[in-house]
Amino acid sequence: MFNDFVSGFTSYVKAVEHVSRFRMWGYVLLPGLISILIGVAIFATAYGLSDDIGQYIIGFWKWDFAKGVVSSIASIFGGLLLAALGLLIFKQLVMVVTAPFLSVLSEKVEMQLTGFEDNVGWSLSKILKDISRGLAIAVRNLLRELSLTILLLIIGLIPVFTPFTSALIFVLQSYYAGFGNLDFALERHFGYRDSIRFVKAHRGLAIGNGMVFLLLLFTFVGFLVAMPIGTVAATIETVKRLEDIDN
Repeated sequence: MFNDFVSGFTSYVKAVEHVSRFRMWGYVLLPGLISILIGVAIFATAYGLSDDIGQYIIGFWKWDFAKGVVSSIASIFGGLLLAALGLLIFKQLVMVVTAPFLSVLSEKVEMQLTGFEDNVGWSLSKILKDISRGLAIAVRNLLRELSLTILLLIIGLIPVFTPFTSALIFVLQSYYAGFGNLDFALERHFGYRDSIRFVKAHRGLAIGNGMVFLLLLFTFVGFLVAMPIGTVAATIETVKRLEDIDN
C-alpha cells in the first residue's frame, strides 16, 4: 500500500512531463475551466452559509454555561462541515460534468503509453455512456463519503479527537478523489464492480493521487489543472498495473 501511495503521489510529475511532451495542454484547458466555474459557485455559496450554520447549531444550546466555548466550537464545526461538503460535492459534480472530456484525455494517454492505435474522440453514445457510468460511481462514492464524513465530524466535536478526525477526513476525501480519477482509465477495461475491486486493491494509489489533487485545489491554478492532470497521473499508473496483470 505504501509503494502505491508513493506512486500515486509522485505520478503528477510524470503527468506534467507527459502532457508537455505530447503537447496536450489543449485537452487540459476545457475541463479546467469547467472546474473553476463549478468550484467558484460551490465555495462562494459555502462561505456565505458558514455563519448561518454556526448560528443554527448554537441555537440548540439553551444554557448560558460555557456558551462562549460552544459558540466557538459551533462556528468551527459549521465551517468545517461546509468546507468538507463543498469539496465533496465539487469533486463528484466536476467528475460527472467533465467525464466525456476526461475519458477522451485518459484514452489518448493510454494509447500513447501502449502504442495501441484506436479512434479517440466523442460520439453521442460514448458521451451518454461516460455520463451514465460517472453518475453511478459518483452517487455510490458520494453516499459513502458523505456518511463517513458526517460521522467523523460528529466525533470531531469532542475536542481531543478533532485533530485526528480532521486528518482522517482529508485521507477519506483523498481516497474518493483518487477513485474518481482512476476510474477514467478503468472504465475501458472493467465493469462497475470490477473497477471498485481494483481501487480497493490499490487504496494507496487512490489516496496518493487524490491527496495531490486536493492540495492543488488550495491554489487558484489548481482548480484549472487538478482534474485533468490528476486524470493523466491516474491513467499512467493504472496502465502500469493493468500491464502487470496481463503479464
